[in-house]
Amino acid sequence: MHPVEHFSLFARVLHWLMAVMILAMLFIGIIMVTTVEPAYHRLVDLHRPLGISILLLAVVRLVNRWLIRVPPLPNTLPPILRLAARLSHIVLYALMIGLPLVGWGMLSAGAYPVVMWPGFVLPPILPHDPALFAALRRLHTWLALILFGVVLVHLAAALMHGLLLRDDVLPSMTGGRGNRTADDSAS
Repeated sequence: MHPVEHFSLFARVLHWLMAVMILAMLFIGIIMVTTVEPAYHRLVDLHRPLGISILLLAVVRLVNRWLIRVPPLPNTLPPILRLAARLSHIVLYALMIGLPLVGWGMLSAGAYPVVMWPGFVLPPILPHDPALFAALRRLHTWLALILFGVVLVHLAAALMHGLLLRDDVLPSMTGGRGNRTADDSAS
């Protein structure tokens, strides 16, 4: 056995914090569309600042990922799975940044304020336009559904690495011990 090369503590904390936030956001969004007054407005009041927080943390994560080397994927991983991992992370980052921006733009086009907390409202990023609001609302819904699917695939991949392949991919993000031998990780 060899020691697992972990993501930095900062990267791991951001990952798990955002995982909880994104799952909460997806479920809040689902509940919002099926809820009536006054619970709807309480959920919206939570949804908006949570979305902007996810946007900001995603930018921080992206910068951190560019600045700090991430642990390499195991050499035993087939090239197609390496490509799938890279592409899925690109899609995840695009959605973590794009979905909140589309939501903010949608609210701006609908002339709805993005209240972070009482007394602090974000400026609109698009002009008031009901047709644009409707288009962005549909896009926001589709992107959320795509994010939900990508999160499920990401979770399935993590379980595949942890339970089936038993390589160092999952332990590198959980801080746990790995299963590979020194020969498995050689270049």
